[in-house]
Amino acid sequence: MKLRTLKKKVLPIALCTAMAVGLTAGCGSNGDGGSNGGDSASNGDDPITITVFSQLANYSGEQTGWSADILKEKFNVVLNIIPDLNGTLQTRMEAGDLGDIVVFGDNGTDYQNAISAGLLYDWNEDDLLADYGPYIKENMSHALEHNADYSGGTTYGFGHAVATSSNDLQDFFYTWDIRWDLYKELGYPEVNDLEDLVDVFKQMKEICPTDENGKPTYAASLWPDWDGDMVMYVKSTATAYYGYDELGIGLYDPNTGDYYDCLMEDGPYLRCLKFYNQLYQNGLLDPDSMTQTYDEMSPKVQAGGTFFSIFNYSGYMLYNTDEHLAEGKMMRSLTPKNASPIVYGMDVLGGNRLWCIGAKTEYPELCMEIINYLATPEGRMTMEYGPQGVTWDYDADKNTYLTELGAKCKADQETSMVDAGYQGTFHDGMLQINNITWALDAVNPDSNGETYNYLNWKSNQTPATCDIDQDWRDYTGCNTINEYMASGNYTVSPASTFVNGTKDEEFTTKWTQTTKCITTYSWNAIYAESDEEYDQIVAEMIEQANAYYYQDCLEWSKEQAQERYMCELAVR
Repeated sequence: MKLRTLKKKVLPIALCTAMAVGLTAGCGSNGDGGSNGGDSASNGDDPITITVFSQLANYSGEQTGWSADILKEKFNVVLNIIPDLNGTLQTRMEAGDLGDIVVFGDNGTDYQNAISAGLLYDWNEDDLLADYGPYIKENMSHALEHNADYSGGTTYGFGHAVATSSNDLQDFFYTWDIRWDLYKELGYPEVNDLEDLVDVFKQMKEICPTDENGKPTYAASLWPDWDGDMVMYVKSTATAYYGYDELGIGLYDPNTGDYYDCLMEDGPYLRCLKFYNQLYQNGLLDPDSMTQTYDEMSPKVQAGGTFFSIFNYSGYMLYNTDEHLAEGKMMRSLTPKNASPIVYGMDVLGGNRLWCIGAKTEYPELCMEIINYLATPEGRMTMEYGPQGVTWDYDADKNTYLTELGAKCKADQETSMVDAGYQGTFHDGMLQINNITWALDAVNPDSNGETYNYLNWKSNQTPATCDIDQDWRDYTGCNTINEYMASGNYTVSPASTFVNGTKDEEFTTKWTQTTKCITTYSWNAIYAESDEEYDQIVAEMIEQANAYYYQDCLEWSKEQAQERYMCELAVR
């Protein structure tokens, strides 16, 4: 089947140069991602209406505002947005026409039915993707291949929120929060490992024995209601310290694929288990840790009852109120020098919200050009922040910044764009398709290594809010927690297609019995009154777990680790 050439749709390339005058990015610019970028804008012809059927849209009608102005200038198109309301999908399926650009909310039943009905355009047919989507083809290969994997071998599009590489990182949340005001008072003692932390916490308790309510303070307060196959907080400490991720009944090293079962002598789980027993033996662990819920634990942190948390959500997010900061009190990150906390990579395969083209479109090339533009750094930035040079831009060093107008628009989406030469307010121009191409935290290759997320731009870093915050910044040389965490050792767990294998009913019973044994004995070991008692309990745990089905569970876990490693290698 040939690509259909329609009147008013594609201009001869010779006209493209002339049309480029005054455009944000001219014909063939790198910003448009290919040699045909902008070819579809017809010189003086009436604009072409492109129907966009989007299951994610909550708006019906013509796209308006600054984004409409930009798309009309670049492609001479008007977007007509059709949301999926009250059986719209079924009606269009029965009519055999989903529209020109099609956006699915997931890759499940609706998408698969559309494939079966022949209602989606094959992006590789007659080199549609290569000729009109070159930026996507060159930079989203994993996402395209992934789409083909679950689409019967044919590429019909790609998923949303694609990472630029498997090394693109989510924000850190194993942040090793510590009472920085107390740490400062102690003279910033060196912390190399877990054992050093025990000594630091002893000193903190000496200078801060009670919380704001007059109750005893502790280094940490745990909670068991989130436990799974192991004690959650112990496992998570191993993840935060070694960079090993939970998998089955042990921990998995994303760097090597090595697997450390939880009962391994001197392994990561047992070392971290011993750490919490040391805290308990020194009066530094909240005695309610084994019985309280997370909701019962949280007020203790808020009242200053703890000195430490490996998680941001049970550390600074709970403690750093305006009142505490005004009093010179703060929790902030202090990672042991020997630690390599895990941080999770984003998905180069993309999410399950899909960009597609309808099989009955008269304008396949034009649709592909538009989607390709949305996937370029210029297009991604523009649809997120507005027109380049108006609401945002790059400085001489390629650092990204919001203009004065752009900052106003971020603070108030109802800010007018009229004085800048565009229709309506900033909100009016927000793309109503309600889907994205690149992930917000993916690296923008046109910038100086910054992401698409303005919160992490160098230009958007705020000054310290108080003296104790400034002290942390001065000590670490960093302005943000993410910057600090990224400046030290860390382990990246890349996103991949791996999912945990299923367990049949019989094996599930074995698994439950074995893991219940592990969690119960682990808590008993944490509360051991002496090293001798601790060793005895751990020995009993190993014996009893093996008396259940530990070896069967271990074999299954190791198989899962091998499968995960192979999946991760495929996207590295």
